[in-house]
Amino acid sequence: MRTGDYKPLPGVPDEMVDADGNVRPVWKAFLNAASGLKAADLAERFARADRYLRDAGVFYRAYDGQDDARAWPFSHIPVIIDDKEWQGLAEGLKQRADLLEAMMADFYGENRLVAEGFIPPALVASNSEFLRPLVGVTPPGGHFLHFVSFEVGRGPDGNWWVLADRAQAPSGAGFALENRVAASRAFSGIYGEMHVRRVASFFGAFREALQSDALGGEGRIGVLTPGPANETYYEHAYIARYLGISLLEGEDLMVVNDKVMVRTVAGPMPVSVLWRRLDASFTDPLELNPNSRIGTPGIVSAIRAGNLTMVNALGSGIVETRALLAFLPAVSRRLLNEDLKIPSIATWWCGQEAERQHVAANLDEMLIGPAYSRMPFFDDSGQSFTGEKLGKRRPGAVERWLERRGPFLVGQEAVKLSTAPAFVDGKLTPHPFSLRVFAARTRDGWTIMPGGFARIGSSDDVAAIAMQQGGRAADVWVVSETPVGKPTLLTRESRVPRNKPANLPSRAADNLFWLGRYIERAEGNLRILRAWHSRFAESDDRSQILLARVEAYLDQIGIDLTEAALPQSLLQDIDSAVYSAGNIRDRFSPDGWLALNDLSKTTRRFVDVVKPGDDAAHAITVLLRKLAGFAGLVHENMYRSTGWRFLSIGRYLERGLHMTRLLGELSGEDAPDGAFDILLEIADNVMTHRRHYNVNTDRLTITDLLALDPQNPRSVLFQLNEMLAEVEKLPDRERHVLMSPLHRETMRVQAGLAVMTANSISTDFYVTLERDFEALSDCLAQSYL
Repeated sequence: MRTGDYKPLPGVPDEMVDADGNVRPVWKAFLNAASGLKAADLAERFARADRYLRDAGVFYRAYDGQDDARAWPFSHIPVIIDDKEWQGLAEGLKQRADLLEAMMADFYGENRLVAEGFIPPALVASNSEFLRPLVGVTPPGGHFLHFVSFEVGRGPDGNWWVLADRAQAPSGAGFALENRVAASRAFSGIYGEMHVRRVASFFGAFREALQSDALGGEGRIGVLTPGPANETYYEHAYIARYLGISLLEGEDLMVVNDKVMVRTVAGPMPVSVLWRRLDASFTDPLELNPNSRIGTPGIVSAIRAGNLTMVNALGSGIVETRALLAFLPAVSRRLLNEDLKIPSIATWWCGQEAERQHVAANLDEMLIGPAYSRMPFFDDSGQSFTGEKLGKRRPGAVERWLERRGPFLVGQEAVKLSTAPAFVDGKLTPHPFSLRVFAARTRDGWTIMPGGFARIGSSDDVAAIAMQQGGRAADVWVVSETPVGKPTLLTRESRVPRNKPANLPSRAADNLFWLGRYIERAEGNLRILRAWHSRFAESDDRSQILLARVEAYLDQIGIDLTEAALPQSLLQDIDSAVYSAGNIRDRFSPDGWLALNDLSKTTRRFVDVVKPGDDAAHAITVLLRKLAGFAGLVHENMYRSTGWRFLSIGRYLERGLHMTRLLGELSGEDAPDGAFDILLEIADNVMTHRRHYNVNTDRLTITDLLALDPQNPRSVLFQLNEMLAEVEKLPDRERHVLMSPLHRETMRVQAGLAVMTANSISTDFYVTLERDFEALSDCLAQSYL
């Protein structure tokens, strides 16, 4: 780009210029500002946006047989639309949202559209998304749809079409928020000077609607996710965290007396609103899909009883049926007494004779695909195809195929989409794009998000817009002529109602508890390994008695030093910690997640590469510093809620178990020379021992410091004291008793150690204490998890 006014050149994206080839006014400010940036400046800005997305952990998964998370494919140049033009688009989409709502009410109510011939019966009766158990059920509040999205495309002539409706479980709103942050980082200054409409008010209004008495009553609100394996799980966690509501999975829920309850550490608590992010048929294996492993038996009965609002209502996937697009103009006039303000892409259902013949006669202008599926068009080979490709088959073959498969096929006009700018090889190049626009039902009716996100094709091929086919996502700026406000989700009320305490789902508590254990286990094992490698560097003799004893101990706990200097089992502990944290992304800070992933990547880089001795000891020191950084972030930043207590209990229990085992192995009468010193080194207590004892290390001083000192954060008694303090604050699920079983057992174990002296502790005592720690873990699981 050169400094000065932007001059349109051949190949300029359609969105930037009008019919006369002049730059659209809405693009001028951006282009004038961006054209003054040097190539290096632009590259640095793009790198800044990419770094934000990477640090925030934004990812998605592709359906290609791999389970790896993919970096979010961000296209840095935003799509810019004038506010007045956007308002016209928004009005048309509000009308369409009303139409979809009216269709849902009819399909699950009187079914007049079929009875009066506006919709062919097969498109309802043969549709897997038409859920018969929900027929006749009116949702609480009276509305079936609360949050929908639309795939919108524009032709080079400037006219908009709706390419698809999304009402099943629309995705992308959370990604739109992250796109906005990334784009504002890339074009800081430019973004601030342009009057770009903010999106926070859209989410604030929707959150208020979810919290309204008409929907929720006194029950809790949750985002219902299929779990971390879903391709958009990051977004589910992000939205839950952004709106301050719970992220729930099917196993978190239970239905009691037709009421949905979430399993929490304080016992079952009611849920009245679920923002569903999984397909409807998977929500209830009892009445819908019996093969579902991610649903909750009885959900449908709770909805039928009017005790649960589902966003959107179960069965809403039927309005996504592609073949219905062919009938929407007539349906709109029947239900709304209005013509569609924004037309759908031209569609012909091949289950009708005349339409089938029209498709066959105009194959060169058609895309052929499934009438019911929401997925892209695929033929038997799995490749996308056009009618033109079909037309090359032998004469009559296509016609016979259409006649045989007609009820399951549609033909759609092969449209040419308008192009938006993508920055490729140092210059702006035109690529086809579509918009995903979101509509939310609020107390004031439908509200359209001012923006959304654009999908930019990876080439000129319209089929390559989807990110599964290599497309990228861009932010959408709706620009006003006048300054815009800066809305926030923060309330201005003087009294701020808080969620009830102790509402931590049991699954989240379980993951926090094991996150604490895995992190502490990794640290303890790293400390043992560093001590071993430091001594091996001095002697280079594995058969030396102390080294052999430590190596045998490591082998007992599953660490094989013969396989590598840093065995795979160490990486498994850290990966397990990442997995546990990944299951509670809505409760985990971005900084903590970044630190944990950095630890995992560094460990993976070291495993099987470092050499025994000083090299391994140095690498372990790096990992311990990273672990300390993660622990510090958690300690300083995590709110002292019930979740914090389970995380802390996990850490204290694992550290106590770790030290108990080491003392039992290396502090007995048969301890080899140097065993006491290595214990102090592992516990990071060398200086402490020198200050507290005017004698050399021996069994009594080691026992006193590492087992019985209540002020030593590495001693066993310290762990039990801290565990007891946290256990006392856990919600009591048996309120009729004075002390919970976990509280009673923790106090028994703590008291049993507190009354001991260094002289009275034997190796057998450590064996018993080890069993007690393991029993405490079992007791906690039985009581809360």
